[in-house]
This record gives sequence, C-alpha cells and structure tokens, in this order.
Amino acid sequence: MSVAVPMGTTEDSRASGFSRIRLGGDLRVSADLTVAALYALTLLLVGIGLIMVLSSSSITSYLADQGFFGGFWRQAGYALIGVPLMFVVAAIPIRFLKRWAWWLFALGLGLQLLVFSPIGYGVFGNRNWIRVGGFTGQPSELLKLALIVWIGAVLFKKEPLLHQKRHELIPVIFPGAILALGLVLLGKDLGTTMIMGVTVIGAMYFGGVSWKSLGIVMGGAGALVAVSVLTRENRLARILSAGDDYSGLDWQPLHGLWALAGGGLFGVGLGGSKAKWSWLPAADNDYIFAIIGEELGLVGALLVILLFVALAIVMMRAISRARDRFGRAVIGGIMVWIIGQAFVNIGVVLKIFPVLGVPLPLISSGGTALIACLLGMGVVIAIARDGAAYQAEQAAGLIDGETGETPRGRIR
Repeated sequence: MSVAVPMGTTEDSRASGFSRIRLGGDLRVSADLTVAALYALTLLLVGIGLIMVLSSSSITSYLADQGFFGGFWRQAGYALIGVPLMFVVAAIPIRFLKRWAWWLFALGLGLQLLVFSPIGYGVFGNRNWIRVGGFTGQPSELLKLALIVWIGAVLFKKEPLLHQKRHELIPVIFPGAILALGLVLLGKDLGTTMIMGVTVIGAMYFGGVSWKSLGIVMGGAGALVAVSVLTRENRLARILSAGDDYSGLDWQPLHGLWALAGGGLFGVGLGGSKAKWSWLPAADNDYIFAIIGEELGLVGALLVILLFVALAIVMMRAISRARDRFGRAVIGGIMVWIIGQAFVNIGVVLKIFPVLGVPLPLISSGGTALIACLLGMGVVIAIARDGAAYQAEQAAGLIDGETGETPRGRIR
C-alpha cells in the first residue's frame, strides 16, 4: 500500500503538494482532511447562496425586466468565475504570494483609487464602485484580500524585529492600513471600513504582534469610528433609532425581523417568501439571511450559522498547522474577514447591530464580493496544503519540530 502525504521536499512534490511514502500495495490516500473540509464548506455555502439568490431576487429581477432568473444567472456567472479561480489560487506556491504581496497591495490601492475617477460611482451615498461598460465592481473587496496578504508578508519579513513596537506598527499600520482604510472611508463606506479594520487587527493578532501594539491600534480604530459616526447625522440616527420609524430608517430592519419571525421553525418553504415582494429592499444581498429564516425557518437559519462556525473551526486548525508567521497571519486575517463579516451581517438582520451595509459572505448576491471571498479561500487552502506538507516533513524527521531546521538550514 502507498499512502500519499504532503512532503514538499523536491521541486515535483512542491508543485503537487504531495509525495508518496511506500507502505506496500497500490492504495493511495492523498486528501488532507483540513483541505477537503475547506473546499467542502466553501462550495456548500456558495451552493446555498445560489439557491437563496434565485429565490430572493426573483421578484426584483422580474420587475427590472430581467425575468425571474436574471439575478440568479448573474450570480451564477460570477460563481463560475470565482470557483475555478479559487482552485487556481489554492495551487499557487506560498513563496509566490510572499514575493508578490507588495505588488498585489499596490494593485488593490490602485483599483480603489478608481472609484474617485470618472468610472467611479456611488450607491446609497457610498462612492465605492466602478463601472466599465456593462461591468460593475467594488474594488474594496479585492483590497481586503490584498491588504491581508501584504500584512502577512511584512510580518514574516520583519520577524526578528517584532519585539520592537515601531517595527510592529510600521509599515503595517503607518502608512499601509491607514492608507487602505482611508481610501475606503473617503468614499463614505463606513461598514466596509470597519470590517477591514477588524481584519487588520485579526491578521496582526494571529501574526504574533504584541498586545501593546494591538492596544494602540484598537484604541485608534475606536476613536476613528466614534468620529465617523458623530460627524454623520445619518449614521448617528441609525444607532439612536428606537426601532419605531416604520416609514424611515427602520423600514428595512423591521421587515427583516418580520420575515425571520414569519418563518417559524421550518419556514414557509423555498420560494414562498412574502418579504421579497418589494417589502425588503435588500432581500438578495444585505438582508438575504432574513429570507433564509423566512423560507427555511429556524432550522435553515441555524444550519447556515453552524456552517460558518464549522468553517471557523477548520480555519483555526489550518492556522495551528501553518508553516510560519505568514501563514498564520494571512489565514487569521481572512478568517476574521469572512467569519466576522458573516456574524456582523446576521447581527444586523437580528437588530443586534445598526445597519452597516455589509453582505453575507459567499451567500449574498454581489459578484465582486463573491469572487474576493473565493480568492481568499483559495489563499487559505494554499496555506493549509503547505501546512499539511510541513506536518508530514516533521513526522518524517526531515524538520526539527522546535527549531524548523533541516540538514541544509532553516526553511523559509
């Protein structure tokens, strides 16, 4: 029998991510459970998303002269782009991501700057979109991923200096994160800016930055959010709302709650939502969880929550097996981004948080958001595959588990 285990000790094994150890016979076992679980959970969430987008967008698509399936076909097209890209990114060697991190970050910043050009435009007062011909996109979604990978590369490169506060904050916070978040906030998209800020903190935490530096970052972030809220009447009104402004700010939150309540334990059935009949304006994106609760009931809503919890657990396992600081920081940042944003979105629908305008990752309609999340999961899987190879190298005695040394020196 021969069991395929990740090794990464030769050029061929690094390319494939696996090398075989001869145990006798012809049986080959090459699937790492962590990697398989990441693929399975991601694709399952995307599949649920496509089904729910089909249901929740059918009425608005019909009213927009796109037919009942217009929103679904558009989202399915983005999925057909994003899923193959996830598989491609998952096969990329980690050294490629480290080498090109600065260029990816520069590209992300460049795309975000385009929202202030003639091809940029605003949605509900947030100027965070671009339109080229018939294509529209939200560059900040791609900037999230580029920022996380860049932070991981910087922390990895500066590892010997991270006991010094200035090296923990420069250039990750000054000027990197401030520049990226500032460009998004300049477009008045506070919700996305807040998600990006928490993502930066997550990447730094899992990348091993000290609590002193994290405290400075969190204090500064809190002050920035407070100023942003207090200087915009609309944002302050959302927070102070008593929930009884039926015809104004509370229209959508109230209808979201009513949709959830109307679903009961098992829901009204797939396609049977009443809220999607123009009662819930963002039924297929920001408030799609309300439609899930209405049509699939408490059981369906809990299933979606449990899938995100399971994804978080598997990503934590991938962090624990990562080869180096880069892998831990990047997976940690992506986990905080996707899982954190999911629970913020759900919290908004449940009226735990004020309306922030962030989609439910991998499920809500929105092409750029879906593709960015799938690219992020591709990066996570690539690092998880490398971590599996690292574990196999340690088990085979090719690497010292404590020092990371090989006969030829430290692995990097």
